[in-house]
Amino acid sequence: MEFDYTTTTTKTFDEAVQRVQNEIAKAGMRVLYIHDVQKTLGEKGFERDPFKIIEFCSAKFANEFLNKDIKIGLCLPCKINMYVKDGQTFISGMRPIILPQFFPQADLGERPKEIDQIVQTIINNAK
Repeated sequence: MEFDYTTTTTKTFDEAVQRVQNEIAKAGMRVLYIHDVQKTLGEKGFERDPFKIIEFCSAKFANEFLNKDIKIGLCLPCKINMYVKDGQTFISGMRPIILPQFFPQADLGERPKEIDQIVQTIINNAK
């Protein structure tokens, strides 16, 4: 089982970032924050190709997971990384199906698979 779901896109970096945000909204979730890693590291003198971390959440799913095990909060909110490497734009998300490996005592049922599919759909529709 892969930790991440990563794909490339032919869209420009900024177009892909906007598409991901749009797809998150279509999925009924909300973008909470976008970290501009390139800008933050640049302010400290480090050069980096474009890199943004889009944090997003479904309050319903988050509350459900936190009720199962409060430590799942360490994996919240969901994140999709957008980055450029060797001139290619990548879209990458952590796969929620790995959560039962980290929290085997929490009975998460089929919800991680459901959210995993949502994350993959967001990424696929954005590329």
